[in-house]
Amino acid sequence: MPMRIERDLHMATGNGESSYTKNSRIQEKAMFQIKPVLEEATREVYTALLPKTMVVADLGCSSGPNTLRFVSEVIGIIARHCKELDRRHDRPPQLQFFLNDLPGNDFNNLFQLIEQFNKSTARKHKGEAEAGALPPSYITGLPGSYYTRIFPSESVYLFHSLFCLQWRSQAPEQLKGTKKTCLDIYITKTMSPSMVKLFQQQFQKDFSLFLKLRYEELVSGGQMVLTFIGRKHEDVLTGESNHLYGLLAQSLKSLVDEGLVEKEKLESFYLPMYSPSVGEVEAIVKQVGLFNMNHVKVFETNWDPYDDSESDVVHNSIRSGENVAKCLRAVMEPLVASQFGEAILDKLFQEYARRVAKHLENEKTKHAVLVLSLKKPIHV
Repeated sequence: MPMRIERDLHMATGNGESSYTKNSRIQEKAMFQIKPVLEEATREVYTALLPKTMVVADLGCSSGPNTLRFVSEVIGIIARHCKELDRRHDRPPQLQFFLNDLPGNDFNNLFQLIEQFNKSTARKHKGEAEAGALPPSYITGLPGSYYTRIFPSESVYLFHSLFCLQWRSQAPEQLKGTKKTCLDIYITKTMSPSMVKLFQQQFQKDFSLFLKLRYEELVSGGQMVLTFIGRKHEDVLTGESNHLYGLLAQSLKSLVDEGLVEKEKLESFYLPMYSPSVGEVEAIVKQVGLFNMNHVKVFETNWDPYDDSESDVVHNSIRSGENVAKCLRAVMEPLVASQFGEAILDKLFQEYARRVAKHLENEKTKHAVLVLSLKKPIHV
């Protein structure tokens, strides 16, 4: 499938029921989980480097409330830290935030939220403001792919990315024209080992490039906090994402059987994604050899972002199936519509919700989420 990356790889826009804005709770829950890692990285960068203007970038920011939630967290961390230091004669740093995503992202929706965000920030941090510890902040949108250079050399102090790095820059080139079944839109147990290896090699290529680009853009001592969908086990065929996307493939195949989707279109469709293991990520960081790894861990979160229970049982599989389908649609809709057209979307994700519900009746499945904190060494 010829990937039109800048047009197709973005979240569902607007504020409708299937939009990313309305269906991004899984990202909200992940932000809560990574707060200690983000706080440690932000404090370390500020304490060690004491910048007068601290440039912070959110890569793959999308357009929902979670983007500004990250901005709020960083402002709060710096404000509290400055208040604790009690530097009465020192001004807090200026914070320059760059919100980056592909040009197809709904930046207009994001910009409309900023004025209200600034007012709520002033109310939330009234104590720090009165103590002279609230840093002035400036927010700018930055369209472009994070698989290219997007900042001047040694200009950024902190990079953040949430649920983006499982996306590839493209589906592997060698897959074009490769014969496959309709169900092999992502890695499956029936996929040939050579095709599986192409997905792995694309991740290795993309993530290595990402690290090299960010190394050039970070100041010495700068840090990155990267959070993305991965897998718990080293065996690539046992990844939790395989089930999630396998059910999407089955749903698309059912539309082929009904004559609503052309078989050839499904046979040429691949998801440009890869969910790595901790071992794979650590090996690439080590091979690139540019960063110190401060922190790496895996946590799990339920497929249904509104299911906060820790039990192994799904109490309402139909509702959970619908919730999972809404979340995946918010992420996949532009990509799926580009390949198959918008007319099938409602029926496709209704079928997907049904299949997810049936799956969850038998097995409560969770996403494995990788959190990685990296530091660019200070050169003496």
